[in-house]
Amino acid sequence: MPSVVIPLVQTPPFVLIALALIQGIPVGWDTESGETGQATYGEIKGAEEVRKELEKGIDGKEIPLPPLPTLLAANSTFQEVSGVLDALDDYLAYRTYFAGSKFGFGDAIIWGTIRGNTSAIGSIKKPGRPHLARWFNHVETLSVPQNALKTFQQARSEMDKGKKTKRLETVDVVLPNAVKGKVVVRFAPEPSGFLHIGHLKAAILNRFLADQYQGKFILRFDDTNPLKEEGEFEDAIKQDLEMIEIGFDKVVHTSDHFDKIQQFTEQLIRQGDAFMDDTDGETVKEQRRAEIPSKNRDASIEENLARFKKMLSGSDEGKKWSLRAKIDYQHKNGSMRDPVVYRYVEGSHHITGTQYKAYPMYDLACPIIDHLDGVTHALRANEYYARHEQYQWFLEKLGFPKIEIFDFSRVDFVYTVLSKRKLKYLVEKGVVGGWDDPRFPTVRGIRSRGMTVQGLKNYILGQGASQAQLSLEWDGIWTVNKKVIDPIAPRYWAIAEDKAVPVSIKGLEGGEKVEEKPLHKKNPEIGNKKVVYSDKLLIEQEDAVSFGDNEEITAMDWGNVFVSNKKTSTSGEVESLEFTLHLEGDFKKTSKKIHWLSAPSSSNQLVPVTLIEYDYLITKKKLEENDNLEDVINPKTEYRTKALASPEVASLKKWDIIQFERKGYYICQGTKDSEGRLEFGFIPDGRLQTISLKATPAVEKPKVAGASKGSWGKPGPTTTAAPAAATTIGESKDDTKILLSNGSSGFKIPVKTGMFESDKI
Repeated sequence: MPSVVIPLVQTPPFVLIALALIQGIPVGWDTESGETGQATYGEIKGAEEVRKELEKGIDGKEIPLPPLPTLLAANSTFQEVSGVLDALDDYLAYRTYFAGSKFGFGDAIIWGTIRGNTSAIGSIKKPGRPHLARWFNHVETLSVPQNALKTFQQARSEMDKGKKTKRLETVDVVLPNAVKGKVVVRFAPEPSGFLHIGHLKAAILNRFLADQYQGKFILRFDDTNPLKEEGEFEDAIKQDLEMIEIGFDKVVHTSDHFDKIQQFTEQLIRQGDAFMDDTDGETVKEQRRAEIPSKNRDASIEENLARFKKMLSGSDEGKKWSLRAKIDYQHKNGSMRDPVVYRYVEGSHHITGTQYKAYPMYDLACPIIDHLDGVTHALRANEYYARHEQYQWFLEKLGFPKIEIFDFSRVDFVYTVLSKRKLKYLVEKGVVGGWDDPRFPTVRGIRSRGMTVQGLKNYILGQGASQAQLSLEWDGIWTVNKKVIDPIAPRYWAIAEDKAVPVSIKGLEGGEKVEEKPLHKKNPEIGNKKVVYSDKLLIEQEDAVSFGDNEEITAMDWGNVFVSNKKTSTSGEVESLEFTLHLEGDFKKTSKKIHWLSAPSSSNQLVPVTLIEYDYLITKKKLEENDNLEDVINPKTEYRTKALASPEVASLKKWDIIQFERKGYYICQGTKDSEGRLEFGFIPDGRLQTISLKATPAVEKPKVAGASKGSWGKPGPTTTAAPAAATTIGESKDDTKILLSNGSSGFKIPVKTGMFESDKI
């Protein structure tokens, strides 16, 4: 028997599918073909054979079809479709089908053509053609059209699943001028704190691209500021990378090459591309902003070399000086206006001790070390975009080959503190329990919250090398994480102790019994748990309040029961209940499915637990640099509920993830509270109620109009706006203003306007 293979396009030829199904001809789908538009006849494999087979099945007779004003095809226009549908509606006024007394070839052809035409399928559902609508709705309940739609939808679903999986496992990134086997990338954190979620995109993308191009991934510690850096943070960063399964091919330090950086810096001075400056920091900022050269810019090479050596020695005179690159103090790019690149720092370095007195800054050290380490592609967050020109300037002046720069946007989330300084403040003030606190955005913090390694990688790779600067909501990353944990999280039950309702069971034969039930009904590989059935249960107060007298409900993993003898207090709380077993009842007919636990006994030791829900640490969506952190700290970020849980949870280990059914996903913290209760942290699943701020949001301060801007869109200092230049030199009674062509000089221009004057921006 022939078969037909149809491209899985957006609108497949339903006519051919339906006719093939009538004849019992197998229909297959080509998922590699296009995703939009129509499948042409020539693209359908086996179409000729199918047509011949169909012709045999009609006994040589022409398929009866009603007369139409024009041909109805998949690409017919809306006007053509309307005329055809009207004719079809008239034809069906006294008929059930087009092809006789039952669904036949003619019905299949017309149904398939309508299904394949966007205008037709939309119009047929609108009022005005009752006979055609009746026929169409009836036909779609029949086996052939239903199977045609079902096979298409199943194939489309499978293809979409494959695409989602692929998208999560790869990034659509092509590195410029990359050669497989020769690509070298680096991840260069400063060892001044723990890695947080803002760093992870760089780490994951670098590792991924190194693997994709069969290259090398270097972990480099940018240790050029001894006042901030500590050895313990290096160990912590390595542990964080190991925690998210990011391996590296070698570990290096910028401090490995301090001597070479000094040599290359002297080369810049000898070439006249750098000068020493003793201008104070604030004045340097103002001069760069105003495009004014330093008084020392034209000092001789000999003077600059002598001052550079004094700075390196750390002498009293040397401490006053810093090195600046001599680029262009009037450059349109602010980062090119003679930046400071080397300075004296008083402090002991965690590796070199007090051997060096002055240290290169990142802007100078980075291109030099990239060259020395053989880096071919430098992945940088696009917040450094303005510095790309400066980076290439250093490479060019030092005679180094060009290094490709590849931009990506950093990951920022709402209600999240990412500043290391502010995170350290929160730790020191005791707002959190440490750097691994589940409320912290550090790697170990979000792992403690329930973020899986696979979920984290899938989310970051799903973002790709996006350039968009966004403050992301947390729903996306937790939704991705849920897809990872849902298939593997074992299911348990927990009952909130506060106002838990005792229940007596009627109709239980044989007394207490124990049965094994699957920990995950859709994944038997997870294993089994023991469920205790007894005549004394505990259920949630929230459930008990909702029951009506003699209502039939379903007790999960047991069966249906009837509710009776509901006793309530004067406040309306349920004090006790009675269930009568009705195990032959149909669970599909009950509207309430509840979880329960057998009351604790010597043979059923329930586990006291504390269920913790967290809120964000701050109440402002986007924390600005000049915001006072204390003003936006959330006063309450933990919500604790005491509960009794299934006995098996006592054996769970730190960071084991489970689901307490009807409550949500939880992670075992591996800790106990002051009462000795096991602590479980709630894991958001991406739904709005799980990621919304619980506290009252901070009031946004109004932005001050006329605030100045620094170079390249960076905020400038807050100043009082000066009056606009006096370009108006006269004004008549009819609102005509006299302006000067060059602002404050030039010929006069009369302008009649009702506009008011404002300060210049």
